[in-house]
Amino acid sequence: MEVQKFYYDNKIVKWFAYATMLWGLVGMLAGLFIALQLVFPALNLGYAPTTFGRVRPVHTNAIIFAFVGNGIFMGVYYSLQRLCKTRMFSDKLSKLHFWGWQSIIVLAAITLLLGYTTGKEYAELEWPIDILITLIWVVFGWNMFGTILKRREQHLYVAIWFYIATFVTVAVLHIVNSIEIPVSLWKSYSWYAGVQDALVQWWYGHNAVAFFLTTPYLGLMYYFVPKAANRPVYSYRLSIIHFWALIFLYIWAGPHHLLYTSLPDWAQSLGVVFSIMLIAPSWGGMINGLLTLRGAWDKVREDAVLKFMVVAITAYGMATFEGPMLSLKNVNAISHFTDWTIAHVHVGALGWNGFLTFGMLYWLIPRMFSTKLYSTKMANQHFWLGTLGILFYAVPMYWAGFVQSSMWKQFTAEGQLQYQFLETVTKLIPFYALRSLGGTLYLLGAVLMTYNLIKTAKAGVFVPDEEASAPALQTYTKYSNEHWHRWIERKPVQMLIASLIVILIGGAVEFIPTFLVKSNIPTIASVKPYTPLELQGRDIYIREGCYTCHSQMIRPFRSETARYGEYSKAGEFVYDHPFQWGSKRTGPDLARIGGKYPDSWHYNHMLDPTSMSDKSIMPAYPWLLDDQIDMGSTQAKIEAMITLGVPYPEGYGTKANDDLKKQADAIASHLKQDGIETLPDREIVALIAYLQRMGTDIKAEKAVAGSK
Repeated sequence: MEVQKFYYDNKIVKWFAYATMLWGLVGMLAGLFIALQLVFPALNLGYAPTTFGRVRPVHTNAIIFAFVGNGIFMGVYYSLQRLCKTRMFSDKLSKLHFWGWQSIIVLAAITLLLGYTTGKEYAELEWPIDILITLIWVVFGWNMFGTILKRREQHLYVAIWFYIATFVTVAVLHIVNSIEIPVSLWKSYSWYAGVQDALVQWWYGHNAVAFFLTTPYLGLMYYFVPKAANRPVYSYRLSIIHFWALIFLYIWAGPHHLLYTSLPDWAQSLGVVFSIMLIAPSWGGMINGLLTLRGAWDKVREDAVLKFMVVAITAYGMATFEGPMLSLKNVNAISHFTDWTIAHVHVGALGWNGFLTFGMLYWLIPRMFSTKLYSTKMANQHFWLGTLGILFYAVPMYWAGFVQSSMWKQFTAEGQLQYQFLETVTKLIPFYALRSLGGTLYLLGAVLMTYNLIKTAKAGVFVPDEEASAPALQTYTKYSNEHWHRWIERKPVQMLIASLIVILIGGAVEFIPTFLVKSNIPTIASVKPYTPLELQGRDIYIREGCYTCHSQMIRPFRSETARYGEYSKAGEFVYDHPFQWGSKRTGPDLARIGGKYPDSWHYNHMLDPTSMSDKSIMPAYPWLLDDQIDMGSTQAKIEAMITLGVPYPEGYGTKANDDLKKQADAIASHLKQDGIETLPDREIVALIAYLQRMGTDIKAEKAVAGSK
C-alpha cells in the first residue's frame, strides 16, 4: 500500500486563532460598554456612533460573526485537514477566505457605527457587504469541498457532516433573508414587508443561532472533545440521529420568536411544535458529548481544556432545554420582550460558544507551537473567572426578566395599571449593574487567556507546515454487516444535496402559504403608504437603532392593550420594509405612539430624554436638531418603494419633496407655537413625522367605523 507524505497548513489555523482572540476581546468590550450604558446613560457620550442603538449591533455582529465566526474557521481548518488526511485544497483560497472575512468584519463595524443598517437583527449589514459575505462564503465552501473531494480517508467523520450542513444552510439563510432593493450605495429596503418580513427574518435569526452558533460548534465538539479526552465518541448511532433530526427540526422553529404577534396562528403553532421536538436531538448531542468523557473524569479535574469543554456542553444542554420551554405560549407570554431572553441567549453565547472556543484555543496553540501551555494556573483562573462571569450575568437577567414581566402585567384593585413603564426600567438598574460585573469578569478571563496564549506562542516554535503521512485513497470495499449510513458518509456531494433537501422542507411549508395565500395577511383599507417625510423619519429611526429598545407590536393581552392601545393587526404592516416589531422592550412599545404627545414633547424628548421622563436611561440625540434631511434621496426611496409594490401614484417620486416640505413646514409651525424654533429641513422634523404617524391608520379606521 502506497504511503504518501504531505503537510498540514497550520499557518491559516494560527491566523484564524489570532483573529478569534482579537475580535473576541473587541466584541466583549463592546458588550460591556452597552451594558454599562444602561446603568450610566452618560456613557452614550452625546455622539451618534457611541449611542446604544449603534453600538449594540456592533456587539452582536462582532460576537457572532467575528469571534465565533473566526473560531469556526480556526477549528474547521485544523480538524478538516486531519480528518481528510490531506492539506487544504488551496492555500490561496485559504488566504482569500481569511482576509475577506476580516475585511467584512471591519466594514461591518465602520458602517454600523455610521448608521448604515438594514434594521434587521443579526442581518443589519447593507447590501454591498451582503454580496461580499456571499462571495467569501463561496470561497470557504469551495476550499472545504475541494479538500473533502481530494481526501485520503474514505469515511466522512461526523464532524464533517455538521460542517457540510453548516455551509449549505447558512448560504440559503443569508441569500433568502438578504433579498433587498438598493436605494444607494449604503441604503436598501427589504424585499419583504411586515408579517412576511418578520417570518423570513426570524426564520433567518433563529437559524443563524442554529446553523452558525450551533451546528458548526457541534462538529467541533465531535472532533476536539474526543481529542482532548483521548477517547472515542460515545455513540456512532446517536451521532446519526443527532445530526439528521437536528438539521430537519431546527429550520421549522423560527416562528416561536413571533408568538402572540400578527403572524398567522398556524405558523406560530408550527414553530411551537417543532421547538418542543428539538429537545430530543439537542439533548442527544449533549449526552453524546458528555458520555464521551466517561472514564476520563479524573482528567477533567486536572485539565483546564476539558473543564471548559464540559461546561460548554452543559451550557448547550441548558440552552437547548430552555429554548423549547420559552417556545411554550404560556411561558413566552412572560419571557418575550424581557431580559429573560437576554439571559437565555447569553447562556448559549458565553457558555457554549465562548467556553468551547476557549477550550479549543488552549488545546491548539501549544500543539501548533510545539510547546506546553505557559501557565495551567492562569487557564484555571480563567475558567473560574469565566464561570463566575456567566453566573453574575445570567442570574440577574433572569431575575430582571421576571421583575419586568410582573410589573408590566400588574393591575391595582381598581383595575388600573399599577406601574408606569419608566418605573419598570428604573427598577432594573441594580440587575444591569450586576450583569455588567459578570461581563467584566468574563472579559478579564478572556484577557488572561490571551496573555497566556501569547506567552505560550513566544515560548515555542511555530510549525507552519506540519508533516504527515497516510495511505492513498483506496477503492472502497463494502462489508456485509456495514451500517446503512456508511453509504452517504462516503459521498460528500450526496451529503450536501440531502442536507439541502432536509433544511428546505420546513422553510417551504412556512413560507409558501404566508406569501401566496392572501387571507394570511388581510389588508386594512385605512392603512396608507408613508408620506415622503414619514419615510425619511422612519429611515432615521432605523439608522439610530431605535428598534433595539422599542417594539412596535402590541400583543393581545389586557396589560398591553391597557398600556399601549388596541392590539396589532397583520394588515397594519404591509408597507413596512423592513418590519420593526423588535425583540426587546428597554423602552415602551411605540406602535400607537402617534398623536399621544404634541410635537414639542418629541422634540424635547430627543434633545434631553430626562426633561420629559425623569430618570430615563435613553440616550439624547442632539445631532438630529442640526442635521439636514437628505432630500436628495427622497425620489430614489419612493421609486424603490413603488418597485416593492407600495401604491404611490405614478411618477410621484419627482414630486415627493414638495409634499415633504409642506408637511415639514406644518410640523415646524406646531413647534414654533410651543416656543421651539427649528428649520423644517432638520432630521428631528422627519423623525417627529414618523413617530406621530405610528398607529394612526387604525385609529382612523375606528373613527370611520364609529361614524357609521
